[in-house]
Amino acid sequence: MKQSIFSPKAILWAIPVFFLAVPAGRAAEVLHSADSSAFRALFAPAADPHSFFYEVKPGDNLTAIAKKNHVTVDVLKKINALADDRLVPGQKLKIPSYKFSVVIDKSQNTLILKGDEEVLKTYVVSTGTDHSTPTGVFQVTDKLVNPTWYKAGAVAPPGSPENLLGTRWIGISKKGYGIHGTIEPEKLGQQVTAGCVRMRNEEVEELYGFVLPGTEVTIVD
Repeated sequence: MKQSIFSPKAILWAIPVFFLAVPAGRAAEVLHSADSSAFRALFAPAADPHSFFYEVKPGDNLTAIAKKNHVTVDVLKKINALADDRLVPGQKLKIPSYKFSVVIDKSQNTLILKGDEEVLKTYVVSTGTDHSTPTGVFQVTDKLVNPTWYKAGAVAPPGSPENLLGTRWIGISKKGYGIHGTIEPEKLGQQVTAGCVRMRNEEVEELYGFVLPGTEVTIVD
C-alpha cells in the first residue's frame, strides 16, 4: 500500500479487522459492505457537517440543482427520500458538500467510497486475475444503466444470464476498463475478472449515484 494515498488510520477505518482475517475466497460470504457514521449521517433528516439545506425556488428542477452542486440527481433523491423528480417552492433539500472519490485496493479486493479524505463506505469487489486490473489515478468517463455486454462473436443484452456487466457500468479513463455489476456474486472477494472491477448489483447501483464523469478513481496494488 502506498503511504501517499492512505494513512494507516484511514485503512483501519476502511476495512474492519474481522474482514482482514477472512480468506479472499470467502470475503463475499462474510461482508457485503461496511459503512461509516458519516455515510449514515448523509441520509438522516438532520443537518450534518458535510451537507447543507437548499430552499427550492420557483422554476427550480432537480437536474439543475444537482449540476450546480456537482452531485447526481440519484443521490439527491435518495438523501431526500424523493419518490420522483417533482419539487415544490419552499421545499428544503439536503445537499452533500463532499467531493466524492473512489479507491480500489486490488490486494484486499475492496472498493472505498470517500468524501473528501473521509472513508464513507467499503465494498467487497472482484478484481482482475494475474494483476490485469490497471493501477493508477483515473477518472470516470461514462455511465450506463443496464448495459449490453459485447463479447467475441455474440451480444448479451441487459438481463441476460450471460451478461457479466450486471445492472450498471461505470467506465474509467483506461480504455476498456470500468466498474460494473455481476451475475456471479459468489466470486466477490476474489481476483477472477479480465481486469474490470465487479460489485454486487445493488451496491454498484448505490455507487453509481455518487459518481459523475470526472470523479477520481484510484487503483492500488
